[in-house]
Amino acid sequence: MEFWLEPLFCDRLAAMNSLARLLIRCPDQPGIIAAVTNFLHQHGANVTDLDQHAEEGQNSTFWMRLELQTPKLDLQGSALKQAFQGEIADRFAMDWKLSYAADRPRTVIFVSRYDHALLELLWRLKRGDIAADLAMVISNHTDLANAVEDFGVPFHHVPVTKQNKAEAEAQILDLISGQDDLLVLARYMQILSGDFVARYPNRIINIHHSFLPAFAGADPYAQAMERGVKIIGATAHYVTEELDAGPIIEQSVSHVSHRHSLRELKQLGRDIERRVLAQAVQWHVEDRILVDGNKTIVFS
Repeated sequence: MEFWLEPLFCDRLAAMNSLARLLIRCPDQPGIIAAVTNFLHQHGANVTDLDQHAEEGQNSTFWMRLELQTPKLDLQGSALKQAFQGEIADRFAMDWKLSYAADRPRTVIFVSRYDHALLELLWRLKRGDIAADLAMVISNHTDLANAVEDFGVPFHHVPVTKQNKAEAEAQILDLISGQDDLLVLARYMQILSGDFVARYPNRIINIHHSFLPAFAGADPYAQAMERGVKIIGATAHYVTEELDAGPIIEQSVSHVSHRHSLRELKQLGRDIERRVLAQAVQWHVEDRILVDGNKTIVFS
């Protein structure tokens, strides 16, 4: 079953059918932008957005993201990619990716019992603010089954215990069949195994309920309150085998004071979590993130 779409989104989708995105990472040197844009112009592409960043110093790295309209291309699909590789990418030693907005990423959301991050994603997906196809929601509890099904989305309950963790992950992999482009942990209170994470490099996004790297681990709001912090926050990051240590995509904070109770801190935190996670997912879907080791370049 596919996620249903509002008419407004269908209009947006029609307008995006000819949109492509080009991501580039390579050693910095003169002439990269000119070479890329000239190549695209010669083959009939119209560059409508370009953002780039280069490190300072010798042996630095250059990153670039372009959006281009493609209805007048003289080469299509693999032919265009082959030409770009031979004429440009090899010349500048590029790592690069060309994607099309019409190829909407298939997405799976994981959740436990907290609903705030999940419902924010469902609402934005329904409105078309996040251009992805939601395949299903997977949970280790049944609490949110009705809420998910009210959106017309398949809900799968996969219980997880210490004793059945390997079997539960195998069941999940059977459900998603390795076909999914993005997995989103919307307060999924289970630690994925290293073997599972390795199947989806930089394709699993988690929301952490504190401003990493501060207050990792259990009950961060209580930790923050005990320290008398003046800001609380949330962090969206890619999942790696090392717990809560993957490349950070987005963070946000809210100012607090001694007047806030622990309950109020948690309420503020949940509001930040849902917004930060939704933003990170949108940026991933729109190919705005380049991963460089354990950090990200985000062209927002």
